[in-house]
Amino acid sequence: MHETMQPSRLMSYLRAFSSLGCPQASLDEAFALAARFGLDAVELRSLGGTVELPAYLAAQFGSPEALADRLAAGLPGAPGVRIAALGTSFRMIGSSPLDRDALIDFAMWAEALDVPWLRAFDGGKNADESEMAAAAETLRWWKEERARRKWSTDLMVETHDSLFTADAIERAVAAMPGLAILWDTHHTWKKGGEDPLITWRRVGSHVVHVHVKDSVSVPSARHPYTYTLPGTGEFPAAPLLGTLKAGFSGVVSLEWEKLWHPSLPALDEALASAAARKWW
Repeated sequence: MHETMQPSRLMSYLRAFSSLGCPQASLDEAFALAARFGLDAVELRSLGGTVELPAYLAAQFGSPEALADRLAAGLPGAPGVRIAALGTSFRMIGSSPLDRDALIDFAMWAEALDVPWLRAFDGGKNADESEMAAAAETLRWWKEERARRKWSTDLMVETHDSLFTADAIERAVAAMPGLAILWDTHHTWKKGGEDPLITWRRVGSHVVHVHVKDSVSVPSARHPYTYTLPGTGEFPAAPLLGTLKAGFSGVVSLEWEKLWHPSLPALDEALASAAARKWW
């Protein structure tokens, strides 16, 4: 294993960042950045200035199989780095047939590249009975499609639009047994008003992937808060990550939202911060 990867042996979870933080980067550049900071994986959300990853990857590499061969040979300067997930814009609640076709396009790349997870948003507003029924119908469609195609790649659903409290997440899991959760810890803390340790105790057994970020309670152009460099805001990262290190075996990913917030410092500055290094 590359020398800079050795610290991860002390931790149970894999460390990653979302390419949302380096939205103009190429695949090679994103992998090189992960390797530079000794991270295990990259969560692909944007590349080359777009979130339409299937079209971008096709233009750059031709086919999923061609890119798979290239990754199998290893990208220069990034030994051992892997793709943790592909981030789609698909929503479990309110998706159309065209949205489902777009998800299938993502899945074809993920399957060929041996990527375990596709990120889908929850969608909805209230996580009420009707919304959970709609999400369950979407999940049934996906499971049938996945079984028919004999895919290994699966969906994980982010706590983003309506699943921002433990109560809502528990209702979703009850409606969709076996549901895999991508837990946006900042969202349940800031929007849901929950202590992350309490949320984790209630829903952690369903979580396969975790997003972390930091902020202060000062309004910004898009939110009633402002994102900050890791460790310089109000998010209670230390107790949460200490708990995750004790037993979580999924991915913990820094979601640095530079695509949506261009004024944020560069991702490498966030990764180089003292807190980020302490977190990981």
